[in-house]
Amino acid sequence: MIDMLVRLYDLPDPSACYEAVAAHQVVLRRARAFEKHTVAEFVKTHFSAKWVSEVEVAISRQPVTCFIATRQQKILGFSCYDTTMRGFFGPTGVIEDARGLGLGKALLFKALEGIRDLGHAYAIIGGVGPREFYEKNCGAIEIPNSSPGVYADILP
Repeated sequence: MIDMLVRLYDLPDPSACYEAVAAHQVVLRRARAFEKHTVAEFVKTHFSAKWVSEVEVAISRQPVTCFIATRQQKILGFSCYDTTMRGFFGPTGVIEDARGLGLGKALLFKALEGIRDLGHAYAIIGGVGPREFYEKNCGAIEIPNSSPGVYADILP
């Protein structure tokens, strides 16, 4: 899977995206340290054990580098940055029942803004799955010869 590059100084305005999510009574916020076990269990249940490791790193950072989307005290999705490598976006995921509400896009922008706020001009989306999603929503471009990149020699 390839890596993609995002120009953080030229991100589209995410205001409409955030408003659309809020209209569904969804709250976007940073996870809190005391919620680490809850977010980790959510990721383990709905996604992957490897992502649990990255979420735990993200929630251990200061500032926390994991955002969550919640509704009525239930996690619907998450996004992280600065986990596997500094300046990298991911992992991220939205539960199947909540897809189509714009949560993936909103969580992407929260994380990219977090990377930009740390002083980065560019972010890397590592090991991209939905390439078209990132091209369309944040103008990401493929980094040539980036597969497997930092994801070589992954332990089982």
